Amino acid sequence: MNLDFERIMPSIPYILEGIPITLQVVGIAAVIGFVLGILLSLMKISKLKPLNWIADFYTSIFRGTPLVLQLMLIYFGSPQLFGVQIDAFEAAFLSFGLNSAAYISEVIRGGIMAVDKGQMEAAQALGVPYKSSMLNIILPQAFKNILPALMNELITLTKESAVVTIIGLGDIMRRSYIVGGETYKFFEPILIAGLIYYVMVMILTIIGKVIEGRMRRSD
Repeated sequence: MNLDFERIMPSIPYILEGIPITLQVVGIAAVIGFVLGILLSLMKISKLKPLNWIADFYTSIFRGTPLVLQLMLIYFGSPQLFGVQIDAFEAAFLSFGLNSAAYISEVIRGGIMAVDKGQMEAAQALGVPYKSSMLNIILPQAFKNILPALMNELITLTKESAVVTIIGLGDIMRRSYIVGGETYKFFEPILIAGLIYYVMVMILTIIGKVIEGRMRRSD
């Protein structure tokens, strides 16, 4: 194997500078996905059929098309649709956030449906409004059950963020590709990028297990 990491070593700090950009995209997208996911899940379990249809249509669009296609439509299509070029960073967290919301909504909906119906019936019998019952009784129990699934979505979001390289955002993967172009050695910088993603995912996995353990002890 003709590997030459010595030529790549000086460029490692440059690749590492992509970590904050990746984390910013993932963090903002996760917040958007979580908040919108909650809203969509509530729409899906609503007794109003139009809300069900809107939420289901939204989910079908974002789950039925590739994420990279959604990213390209938002970034490359914005000048034609709105007459303004959306910034690469904004296009990244918007596409990831909107996509993630579709998956998170299904996870949260499943968690809500798994909570014993008697909980809501008991709250209504005591005169607790639906909104308060959902926010203070049903959702907290649902989140305990779906925490592993939510952490898995966050991990998936972190790994899939690498596709932002196609719109030129200077994340980890983009920087490793640039280093490969400058040194004519692509395997080594991409391998280093893979190691960085692996470490990030392992850290998220550990954080998820710690949070899950604390929530179980609080029961």
